[in-house]
Amino acid sequence: MSDTPKPQPAAKPGQKRIAIDIPKELTAVYANLAFISHTPGEIVLDFAQMLPRMPRGRVQSRVIMSPMHAKMLQKALAQNITNYERQFGEIRLPTTLADQFFRFPQQGGDKDDDSE
Repeated sequence: MSDTPKPQPAAKPGQKRIAIDIPKELTAVYANLAFISHTPGEIVLDFAQMLPRMPRGRVQSRVIMSPMHAKMLQKALAQNITNYERQFGEIRLPTTLADQFFRFPQQGGDKDDDSE
């Protein structure tokens, strides 16, 4: 558990205040790809890292939650993205993520030429 208390926003009327500790040994991971699957009782989020020009990615973290908690996460993400865009501007999405971010090696050759 963390020794340093984190500042907490004031609770709204009717809401309970909770404290969350972040372990010192917790390692943050970077993910630029997510796979989502579900069963009747849970939603599974696999966060993966796919590096440019690499033919294979790797799942970095798996989060399993109830459908209710997944829907609450969806709403919280939507609100945070709205707040982010209000502060920093619109997040623009490319037409195809694969074309914009990843160029996979050509099949059948060792040529590493970026001039096309």
